[in-house]
Amino acid sequence: MPHLDPEELSLLALYADWEDGAGREHLRICPECAADYAALRRAVEAVKTTPDAASLETPGPQVWAGIHRELGLSASVQEDPLAGIRERSGAAPETEVQEAEVKEAEVPEAGRPGGSRPEPGAAPGDRAAAPVSLQDRAVSLQDRARSRAARRGGAAWWQRPGAWMAAAAAAVLVTAGAVWSLNRAPEPLAQADLAPLPQYSAAGSAKVVESPDGSRSLEIRLSKDEAQGYQEVWLIAPDLSKLVSLGVMNSDSGTFELPAGLELSEYPIVDVSDEPIDGNPAHSSVSIARGTLNT
Repeated sequence: MPHLDPEELSLLALYADWEDGAGREHLRICPECAADYAALRRAVEAVKTTPDAASLETPGPQVWAGIHRELGLSASVQEDPLAGIRERSGAAPETEVQEAEVKEAEVPEAGRPGGSRPEPGAAPGDRAAAPVSLQDRAVSLQDRARSRAARRGGAAWWQRPGAWMAAAAAAVLVTAGAVWSLNRAPEPLAQADLAPLPQYSAAGSAKVVESPDGSRSLEIRLSKDEAQGYQEVWLIAPDLSKLVSLGVMNSDSGTFELPAGLELSEYPIVDVSDEPIDGNPAHSSVSIARGTLNT
C-alpha cells in the first residue's frame, strides 16, 4: 500500500479542515503514516502554544530582513510579519515610532477608527492605555494579514501550500550549501605529478594546501612504498644546490607542514628518497619519485 506524500501529510497536519477524505481514511488504516501525522500535529500544536510573554522579546525588522534575504523570497512577502506586534508593544524602531506619532497627531481622536470623544474638561493625557495581551496582539496580527490577503485577492503567503514548500526547499538548499562550503577540500596553492626514477615504478602526486590559520602543508601520495630503507620527503632548489627535509613517510602517503617563510619558488622540486638506516641525515642521492610544483 503506497504511503501518503510528505506534502499531503503536512497539509493535513497544518489544517484540520483540509478536505482530503482519501488521505484521512489512509491515516486510519496505515500506522506508519498515522505516526508521522501525529508527530507533525505535535509540532503544529507546539507552535500554536502561547509563549510566556515576560520571557520573550519581539525581534526587530532586521531579523525578518535577514530571513527574507537568505531564503531569496519574493518581494510580495518582504513586509515584516511581526510589524503589527511591535507597533502595539512599543518595540518598533525609533523612526517607526516617530512616524506613528506624527500620523496620530494629525488625526483628532474623535475621528480615529474606534476612537471616542474625551470627556468635557478632561486633559488629553488623562486617559490610561488599556493593557494588550500577547494573544490579543496575535489575533490583531492575524486580522491584519487576512485584511491584506483579501485586498490582494487571495490567501496570506503562509496559508498557500506552495509557499511553505518553497521556503522549506530554500532552507534545505541554504543549509546544504553551507555544509558543502565547510566540508569541501581547500584549493591547492601548488601541485605536481610525481614520476618514478630509474629502477623504481612508484608514481603519485603532491600538492600544497593552506589551512585557515595560514600554515601550509605538503600532501603526498604514491602508488606504493618501494624503499629498501625508509622514505624521506624533500623540497629541492631547481639547480639541486639546496634542499630542505620535510620528514619521513612511513607509508604510501603523508602530510608534512612547510616551514614558515619558505618560498616555494625557491624549492619547487618535490623528491621522495630511499634512505638507508645509517644515521646520516644527508640525502642518499637515491630518489624513488620526483616532480616539480607548478608555482
